[in-house]
Amino acid sequence: MADAAVPGATSPGGGPSFPVPTMPAPPVGVVGLGQLGGSLAAALVAAGREVSGWDVDPAAREAAAARGVRITQEFTGVVVLAVPLPAMTTALEGLAIDPAATVTDLGSVKVPVVGSLGAAFGGRFVGGHPMCGTERSGHEATDPALFAGARWALCLEPGTELPRWLRVAEVALAVGAEVVPVTAAEHDDAVAAISHVPHLLAAALAAAAADAGPLALALAAGSFRDGTRVIGSDPAFVTAMVEGNAGPTAAALARVRAELERPWPELVGAGHAVARRPGGRRTVRVPLDRSALLALGRAGGAVHRRLAAFVEGWVPDTP
Repeated sequence: MADAAVPGATSPGGGPSFPVPTMPAPPVGVVGLGQLGGSLAAALVAAGREVSGWDVDPAAREAAAARGVRITQEFTGVVVLAVPLPAMTTALEGLAIDPAATVTDLGSVKVPVVGSLGAAFGGRFVGGHPMCGTERSGHEATDPALFAGARWALCLEPGTELPRWLRVAEVALAVGAEVVPVTAAEHDDAVAAISHVPHLLAAALAAAAADAGPLALALAAGSFRDGTRVIGSDPAFVTAMVEGNAGPTAAALARVRAELERPWPELVGAGHAVARRPGGRRTVRVPLDRSALLALGRAGGAVHRRLAAFVEGWVPDTP
């Protein structure tokens, strides 16, 4: 992707006026103060952003308040839903949300969430998913450094209002993440391969090792530990994730089964080649345009900086 020309922030025909970095950053409200939500709120406080939050768990509210989060049930600015997938559509019930607020989420599946919350909030909903969770959960797992260097997928659907997308992107950038522009369908296909299937494979490896007997488990070391780490996640979370993305996950799992049918030397060589790919990057500047931003994401790149009339990012520097 070559460097793109940079248009003005406002088109001559009276197009959308985009927020620029010199404008006051809106407050951020986080609903759900477990590992992801609590970590985001704490990281934003550390970055100097105005942050409020709410959780149905009094202990989570108390822990967040101790980190500088204002506990309230009234939200404006950018409102972040950091709740389990089954609770996504009901999490805002009983809360006062400014009708002008931008709403986003941190869910690991996007098509159903964008479908339901997009219907409720229209173009002011921006689906999101930071790729940085661990097998731990709850407010005790809060880590303000959790997002540093992480990829944060942000959905750009045909109806997404780009100024609101940029405001959510600024939240991700403020906590050290890099933003990957995607559509909901592209996201779900991609994470099925690199997140959802690995959870199933971890479960299969653990169960198969247990079937092999106590000796196998006693000898288990680094490769087994690395291959099964994520199965320590909450089973209800994993089940909701894979069932919520059943179609893409089944397709990705079928590709894994096909790979396992290859001759073993061929399979090992193919996997080794992927792991040893060059890791260079090339800096690019991309205009504030949906097609250009999505092209960046599809090329395997990400946004790491927001400037006035464009974003700066990178794409893989492949030979």
